[in-house]
Parts: sequence; C-alpha cells; structure tokens
Amino acid sequence: MMFGDRLDPLRRVPLDAVLRETGAERDRSDQAKWHTPQGAISVTGMKFMNWHQSRGGGGAIDLAMHLNGLDFKRAVAWLQRHFPLPPDSTPPPAPRRLILPPPDRRRLSAVKHCLVHDRAITPSLTDSLIASGKLYADRRGNAVFLLLGKENTPVGAELRGAGPQRWRGMAPGSPKDRGYFSLQAPDAAMVILCESALDAISCRLLHPAALCLSTSGARPNPRWLPELLSQRLAVYCGFDADATGDAMAAQMIALRPSLRRLRPSQHDWNDVLKSGRA
Repeated sequence: MMFGDRLDPLRRVPLDAVLRETGAERDRSDQAKWHTPQGAISVTGMKFMNWHQSRGGGGAIDLAMHLNGLDFKRAVAWLQRHFPLPPDSTPPPAPRRLILPPPDRRRLSAVKHCLVHDRAITPSLTDSLIASGKLYADRRGNAVFLLLGKENTPVGAELRGAGPQRWRGMAPGSPKDRGYFSLQAPDAAMVILCESALDAISCRLLHPAALCLSTSGARPNPRWLPELLSQRLAVYCGFDADATGDAMAAQMIALRPSLRRLRPSQHDWNDVLKSGRA
C-alpha cells in the first residue's frame, strides 16, 4: 500500500471528532462553526476554514496540523494516538515505559535545604510532602515530585535540580495527561493551575484555601481538566507572568470560558513567595 493510501483512513477521520479532541467547542447558534484557540473555524464536510487567519484545508491531517501547530509527521502521529488506524495500517507508537528514579535518602537533606533556604518553602510543608511520599530525592540530588493518577497511583514525576546546576525535567515516560502533582486544601474554595510542582507548592503557601496543582508546563488543554471543572469550584489559570504563560492562559480561557486568569505579581509563584521573605 502506498504511503498516501495508508494515511487515507486518518484523513477521513471526521473533522468534528478532531475538533472535540483538541477541546474546541461548537457554536451554540451555528452548528458548522467551532471556537478554537486558533480562532473560529467553519466546517463543511471534510473542508474547514479559519476566517480569522484566512486559512483553510481539507481532511483530518490538515486540521490537526492547523489546530495543534504541528508539522505533517507530528500531526499524523497525533491522529494515530487519538484515532488508531485499522490493524493492517501502521500502528501508533507504543507509549514509553515510565521510569521513576529510585529514592536516595542520603540526598534528602540537600533537597530539603534547597527548598527551605533557597526556595522559601516552609520546613513543615516540606516535611509533610516527604512524609506523604509526593516528594523525595534521587541519587543525583534532584527533587522528585510525583504525579498521581487514579487512586493516587504514581504515573510520572517532575524533576527539579537542587544542586549548583538548576534545571527541570520529567521522569522518562511520564504521561502528563494521566495525572498531576497537587496540594489538597480542606474545603477548598478555588483551584489554581500552576506550571510546575514548585510553583504549586509556593502558590499553596500564598493561597492556603486553594487546591493548587501543576500542569507540568504551560499547556492550554490538559485532558484531566474537564473532570476538574466538573467539581464546580472556581478555577484560575496561574501560569507564569511571561509571554508563554499569558498565551497559554489565553488559549485555556478561550477553550474553557469559565476559567479566570490569576497572574503572579512576579515571574512565577516561587518568586512571589521569595520576595515576601526578603
């Protein structure tokens, strides 16, 4: 089968299904119109048109490229993940196996020192996170913040360098859409979405009545967000006060109009927390 023929099933995925998968919302008064972060899109059969950008195309691959800002190859991979091809076609890539770094208690004191003295996290909250298992140190001296999924099962981890070289990353195979790092608050009245676990911890200290959680990077449409919104709490997008944070917050609010923006007064919530200690 030729390459083009092999991808025909992907091209024929209904455009409405692609739009729903990216979090777009159908216009209430015009069934052919959809609201997306890229602007309003009109759909006619397998054709679409973005009147705001004066751009259009045909088929699901073109639409996936347009909505997600992907090149052709990545758009095909995205469609294969969300709309698997028949068995005789190329299967979607297998998910990477999660590899959580083993804990190393010898490095824990250095991680605690960094969080308390360099990041202004209170010793009591640091100890509480360690006792809960949500935070530990690995053999490289990184702080490891667990992402928890259903039934509080670890599904991934954010890594934050606590040594002289400051860096951040993810444990290999961490699926960001299966869970998140969070700090619960009894009788929480609001939810604040932050870009990282460190920011979620900092934000919780600044807003004790809020449920603060990390999206593990500025992302406009985490797949677990609808379930969170169903709790009917006020949800705020607390992404960083920079161009990326503002752009992703605007996209998130465009997709979920009930959300509101809560912009840190400094670059991020940890900067705000540290400035209060000075």
